[in-house]
Amino acid sequence: MADTALTSPLAHAADRLATATRTSGGAIRLAELPFLTQLGIRLDAKGAAADAVGLALGLQLPLEPNTVVRAGELTALWLGPDEWLLVGPPGSERDLESRIREAAGAEHVSVTDVSAQRTAVLVGGPRARDLLAHGCSLDLHPRAFGPGRCAQTTLGRTQVVLVARDDPKAGFWVLVRSSFAGYLADWLLDAATEYV
Repeated sequence: MADTALTSPLAHAADRLATATRTSGGAIRLAELPFLTQLGIRLDAKGAAADAVGLALGLQLPLEPNTVVRAGELTALWLGPDEWLLVGPPGSERDLESRIREAAGAEHVSVTDVSAQRTAVLVGGPRARDLLAHGCSLDLHPRAFGPGRCAQTTLGRTQVVLVARDDPKAGFWVLVRSSFAGYLADWLLDAATEYV
């Protein structure tokens, strides 16, 4: 009988990420945050569905480009004028999708479970910005890319969604396609060698 247990995209790299974290002396923290729920949402930001969905989720979808709104365990990322990524705890995709669809009613809305498409990598510690700057062309200074900001960008030639967490000490989420996660982990570990 086949093994049906889920394996995260970076399960094979967990020990190496933990070792880099430990040997950096607190300068960086690298860890996978596996199996987060990720839902792609498309709807008219000015329509009734946007307000209704916001009420159903307990957070308003952000309307300012490249911003993030958090409430409880949910995080909504602005990806485009009518596009958001909702990130929640593992296993919550069905409940969240149902709440969104019910709230939207007859309004046009698209909800797509993209949880298996990406994994999340936590990059934290006092040198996290320096580490990311090695392979990201964004200005990562806190004045330009501080808490509550997100961007679709490249990191080490890999397309990612980069999220600055609310507390600067919490670091960044790097949402990367599962098929590129191993490459990105290797890139991060190589770039982190100056801190270990």
